[in-house]
Amino acid sequence: MNPWTLVYEGFDLASEGLREALCTLGNGRFATRGATPDGEVRTPGTYAAGCYDRLASTVAGRTVTNEDLVNLPDWLPLTFATPGSAWFRPERADLLNYRQELDLRQGVLRRELRWRDEAGRVTLVRQRRLVSMADPYLAALDTTFTAENWSGPLRVRAELDGRVTNSGVARYRDLRGDHLTGHATGTQDELTWLTTVTRSSRIAVALAARLDAPAAPEVTSSPDRIAAEHVLDVVEGVPATVTKVVALLTSRDPAIHDARSAALRRLRLAPRFDELLARHVAAWERLWQDARLDVDGPELAQIVHLHIFHLLQTLSPHTADLDVGVPARGLHGEAYRGHVFWDELFVLPWLNLRFPEISVGLLRYRWRRLPEARAAARDAGYDGAMFPWQSGSDGREETQTLHLNPASGRWLPDVSHLQRHIGLAIAYNVWQYHLATGTMPPWCAELLIDIARFFASLAVLNPTSGRYEIHGVMGPDEYHTAYPGTGSRGLANNAYTNIMTVWLLSRALDTGKADPGESARWDDITRRMRVDFHDGVISQFTGYADLLELDWARYRGVRRLDRALEADGDDVNRYRAAKQADTLMLCYLLSAEELLAILDRLGYPATPDLIPRTIGYYLARTSHGSTLSAVVHAWVLSRSDRARSWQFFTEALFSDINDVQHGTTAEGIHLGAMAGTLDMLQRCYLGLELRRDGLHLNPLLPDRLGSLSMPICYRGHQLVIDVDHDRTRVDGVTLPRGTSRTFTADDKETFMTGTGDFGRRMIHHRERLGLTHEQVADRAQMSTGYVQYLEGHLSPPNIEALARLAAALETTVQDLLGGGQDRPPGGGSASADPALEVLDPAECLRLIAPGGVGRVAFNGSHGPTILPVNYKLHDGAIVFRTAPGGPMDQDLRTGLEGVEIKIGFEVDRLDEAQREGWSVLIQGPAHHVPPDELAKVTDSDITPWAGGDRQLYIRIVPHQITGRRIHGR
Repeated sequence: MNPWTLVYEGFDLASEGLREALCTLGNGRFATRGATPDGEVRTPGTYAAGCYDRLASTVAGRTVTNEDLVNLPDWLPLTFATPGSAWFRPERADLLNYRQELDLRQGVLRRELRWRDEAGRVTLVRQRRLVSMADPYLAALDTTFTAENWSGPLRVRAELDGRVTNSGVARYRDLRGDHLTGHATGTQDELTWLTTVTRSSRIAVALAARLDAPAAPEVTSSPDRIAAEHVLDVVEGVPATVTKVVALLTSRDPAIHDARSAALRRLRLAPRFDELLARHVAAWERLWQDARLDVDGPELAQIVHLHIFHLLQTLSPHTADLDVGVPARGLHGEAYRGHVFWDELFVLPWLNLRFPEISVGLLRYRWRRLPEARAAARDAGYDGAMFPWQSGSDGREETQTLHLNPASGRWLPDVSHLQRHIGLAIAYNVWQYHLATGTMPPWCAELLIDIARFFASLAVLNPTSGRYEIHGVMGPDEYHTAYPGTGSRGLANNAYTNIMTVWLLSRALDTGKADPGESARWDDITRRMRVDFHDGVISQFTGYADLLELDWARYRGVRRLDRALEADGDDVNRYRAAKQADTLMLCYLLSAEELLAILDRLGYPATPDLIPRTIGYYLARTSHGSTLSAVVHAWVLSRSDRARSWQFFTEALFSDINDVQHGTTAEGIHLGAMAGTLDMLQRCYLGLELRRDGLHLNPLLPDRLGSLSMPICYRGHQLVIDVDHDRTRVDGVTLPRGTSRTFTADDKETFMTGTGDFGRRMIHHRERLGLTHEQVADRAQMSTGYVQYLEGHLSPPNIEALARLAAALETTVQDLLGGGQDRPPGGGSASADPALEVLDPAECLRLIAPGGVGRVAFNGSHGPTILPVNYKLHDGAIVFRTAPGGPMDQDLRTGLEGVEIKIGFEVDRLDEAQREGWSVLIQGPAHHVPPDELAKVTDSDITPWAGGDRQLYIRIVPHQITGRRIHGR
């Protein structure tokens, strides 16, 4: 098994929906499902982050309005036909073989098939698809046809199709999904285009397509569809390639006049496929440097890579500048309508230590909707900011008022907007970002304080008990929406809500931003909030102990008890049953010490055994109707029941790839669960806790996990953490097994990342890219003067600015800081499961083609000699410069006319963060370039770092080319 690929053999119509979701390609700005470009039965989907639209529908005699993430026009369609045959459709084709492969490292979807038509003609088709991570407005589909036993004309038809609707979720199909209107199509020079607009939000959408093919097309169009048809003269055994390059823009995009002209302009500037692919692969390489998370075992590594891949396709550095949140199902389908729930609670903790610039962009999404949240609180009679359970474009409550139970076919009232704890998730993320980066921007503090004001106003003092209470809310469980038989909505004193409110008010007081008049009341709430208990455990809410026990044997294996019971004429509100962790979320977000300290402050002193007792109680009463449930239970059991924790962890890992919810993955991946598994490895099993006094490590790996290695960014410092069952290493500091340690930002022993000559490194990368100060400033969102200031100083800026600079200069933070420049490369341990690949000569030459520093090896006058030189690849030969009459010049001369010395030349690149690299060895004769040939090589612009008079050019003509690449797994 290759841990970097997801492979499907054969065409299986029944599993196409699942494949489409898992093979989605995206770049954080838009994503396209992995639908076939030529199928009859397919669920195409292209979704741009933040592109929402509202429509009103009539269901169950009521008019309801829903906002959806809009399915945009389909850019994929491309099919073909041999003479006398119909257009190729995989469902009806005689397929000799069919293979689909998702390359997780490079972000490329490949498809290979062999098709035999009715006349017995066999055609091999190879396709490569990408959604560019380098240019977030571009996508491409490259198709190569090889006629195996025939020659003749092959028709190829490529389309832009605007007839799509939001129809990817069966239970939503009674609701309107025709969000696109006002279609138009046309051509401009060799380009085709399609425009449309969303019905109510009036977002203009434009697609432009270019078909790079050897023949001129014939274009046919209607207002909502445009097609270009080519006829290729294929010759038996000779490949023929057609490449479709597409630009997608909307009126939400910055720095454009209009979407159509911008799409056409982007497309004209787009390179051909090979260069587009190279830039895209390079962008993914930079992402994987910071996203690396090494585990042992190829199967586990494959799923970890898959989860990182889909997380970064939904939330990439391109997302940081967009006004978007965390869509619960990614940009991979239409489930949950593309809305933003609380899933960021499981996503941001991982991003904070890898890509803090993305985290801050997602927090800004919430902050920009603070006025709407304040208005919602005010309209409901509360203070502060009341954020919606489901959010979309503008921050108003998007939770449906009716939902369909597919088990009974009935439309039912939906009161899940009462999950006010969404505000607690936002506040928790603000605080975690603060702990990870050491910063608290004023707008983040404003967000925290306004949420605290809302929850303080929710808490009402009961004069009888002397306790503050919160009524009319739902907890994370989602099954319990009301007390049975009362007709009321919501519950009283949900333990998760009440205790996290105490936590929130304490953190808000820590900021010192509370008004003097409210501080005293907030402090009082943190001492007198009500929490209920029964049977020696924390009660999920007041009255929970009065509920009935469910006949679990009757509903064994049923994950959605609410639907099953309603279909049976019953009500899940009557029972002690949970869809997912509710009270146990406290043990997910808070350490045991924090939780016990809060209870003690509230006057409920408890012994440590309260926590495992509570965990066991609710675990026995949970149906795990959400993929998030396995994540939380794996976490809370990680120290007390390691075997069962691993069981839940593996369930969460495989929940999407195995579709454990029986069909839901086809509607979109579960982004929170994917990120939650990554955070399990990063924080839970590492025992990595962000505290105000530093970074605390207390690793305890599961028995089934042999080793774990990853880079993190903590308060501006790059750290590499390696853990196995014997020891923990943090940038050279070794902790023996069973020990823990807190690292502070002032810990010089640990935080050894060298800054080097920061200014000179900035200059080097700016000049390498040919950028001006103004262009760097624009890319990095800084002032030009600040960029010039940084180039003149040794010290780097803060981590946020540093991350933006690294992206602007197309390098890494570590490279800008110069970490590791004074030590030999390769000092780290090998990856958990390395793979050695033998490179062919063409790949070797491609790797060394950019030039740089290589090593010349020869037998010198003092024995075997190896020297570094600056080289260029020129007309297939290695060329470098040395000093005339110098030691190398003399050692590389035989003194005999026409007789040359055969030497070795080696180039390598090591990526210590990824634990991988490559090396290429060239062997051949060294040739002193004579004066009459100098003109051919002087244009190669070789500049030796050593300087001096080095006007002698030496050429190595390759006779043997070998190479190897080591892949980390």
